[in-house]
Amino acid sequence: MSLKQNENPRLRFKLVFLGEQSVGKTSLVTRFMYDSFDNTCQATIGIDFLSKSIDLEGRTVHLQIWDTAGQERFRSIIPNYIRDSKVAVVVYDVTNSTSFQQTSRWIEQVRSERGSDVIIMLAGNKTDLVDRRQVSTGEGIQKAKDLNVMFIETSGKAGYNIKQLFQQVASALLGMEQPKVTDSPVKLLPSSSTDKANTDNQGFCQC
Repeated sequence: MSLKQNENPRLRFKLVFLGEQSVGKTSLVTRFMYDSFDNTCQATIGIDFLSKSIDLEGRTVHLQIWDTAGQERFRSIIPNYIRDSKVAVVVYDVTNSTSFQQTSRWIEQVRSERGSDVIIMLAGNKTDLVDRRQVSTGEGIQKAKDLNVMFIETSGKAGYNIKQLFQQVASALLGMEQPKVTDSPVKLLPSSSTDKANTDNQGFCQC
């Protein structure tokens, strides 16, 4: 049952996208915002900001999305954007094992700035590049379990699991607004039947 308008406050949350250069952070954000993909996408310089509202469980969730640069020369400014974020999406490229290894450092940085008061999503991107995959879905799931974070695989190019990523994040944010309950274990969640890309290599888990 939907809530009346005066009972439907707009919740505002800040999300920050983190990860190495060229893992596809901007492509994920662009696909979510505009449902498009740019093959000529240039590296982000510094920080880009966008915002979008989604309706979830009868409430309007306003997401302020910060897309950060992966280059080393911008690393010094990133902690400022992590500090007041409610969500950190740490992205790696499934065709680049080094970018996957570096996610541990990104997650550690988030927790050093935010403690436990933050939702972290580990996102393995570029699943459309099946023949070039270096990081298996199982490896991603296991790392998410080890680090106690959420997990999803995506493709900005194919539009795979993009809406699901943001919906799961928004759902978790709404959960933070409710009284806390006992932590549940990491579990696999089924992907939408409408997803068209790489269904044999899909991955999604939550903790």
